[in-house]
Amino acid sequence: MSEVYFADLKADRASRNVPNKIQKLFRRARLESTFSPGDLVAVKTHFGEEGLTSYLRPELVSKVVDLVSKAGGRPFLTDCSTLYKGMRTNAVDHLLLAARHGFTYPVINVPVIIADGLRGTDHVEVPVGLRHCSTVKYGAAAHHADALMVVSHFKGHGLTGFGGAIKNVAMGLGSRRGKMEMHALVRAKVIESTCKGCGQCVVRCPADAIRIKGRKAVIDPEKCIGCGECNVACQHGSIDLGDWNNYIALQERMVEYCYGILKGKRGKAGYMTFIMNVTPLCDCYDFNDAPIVPDIGILASKDIVAIDQAAADLVNRAPGMPDSRLKDARVPGTDKFRQIVDADWTAQLRYAEELGLGERTYDLIKVR
Repeated sequence: MSEVYFADLKADRASRNVPNKIQKLFRRARLESTFSPGDLVAVKTHFGEEGLTSYLRPELVSKVVDLVSKAGGRPFLTDCSTLYKGMRTNAVDHLLLAARHGFTYPVINVPVIIADGLRGTDHVEVPVGLRHCSTVKYGAAAHHADALMVVSHFKGHGLTGFGGAIKNVAMGLGSRRGKMEMHALVRAKVIESTCKGCGQCVVRCPADAIRIKGRKAVIDPEKCIGCGECNVACQHGSIDLGDWNNYIALQERMVEYCYGILKGKRGKAGYMTFIMNVTPLCDCYDFNDAPIVPDIGILASKDIVAIDQAAADLVNRAPGMPDSRLKDARVPGTDKFRQIVDADWTAQLRYAEELGLGERTYDLIKVR
């Protein structure tokens, strides 16, 4: 059974404020044991997207970075480029966005390095020979780092139910070719009988794959990248994202990427997950909906499967927020993620355990 350390966000004195709780979690989980003095430590986080305000605050990430530095590591912040158009498509704009969102000196006194280079092509291909992927392609800087510290904002996701540490590593560090491979099975189709031709999907499509023809949306399957953004944009339920079994395959591909990325870092990866501002969709959009549950707390572990399972359990046990995207899942104990996407979000956890990435059973240890 894996150990997952948990701290809530209550603070009745300075010694119990959030920065001090991050420090206690880091030390109780022995995350300093995942790297040696002098190691280059890739701190994987997400810088948000322009227009989004729910990304993990830089002052929280900076505390983790400081702890790595104090333990002798040489940390740098990192992420990879995106498939869609936006401020994270190339390294120049990505770095400008990171700075705009506060991921720069003096808030965080370490450099930001975009792991897959200027245009998202600097990747390393690692053989895995698994069910879906023979190789995985991910950011070269993450590969060449000595250790990995994964700092995740836990939230919902329109394709995988939730996004936690597994998704942060796999989809986040996957190169553009890697992201394309993971999304390959998801293809959007228009339900013409309900389509109003409003054009919101056209505006939101990052691949310019949609146009309006005869007052109906038309999707070019050759251009579609399977991101599902049109489904989020449509207010009429007129986008069909295909067989839900493909969503399980997407999750499994994501896990295989996680397996390949962690392959060379056995015992050299640590995880901290912030269950705060739990929005229904990921941080890649240029907007964020209201949180689905109240802020819960922070987790730390050396087991990527256990920390994701614990985070999902804590969210599902929490009461749902009124006026959120949730429908009939506002009662504590109900499955919040099924309200976001009607697919089996546990597939990623089952497959990750099967591949030996960690355990779904865990001991949740409270840290005050």
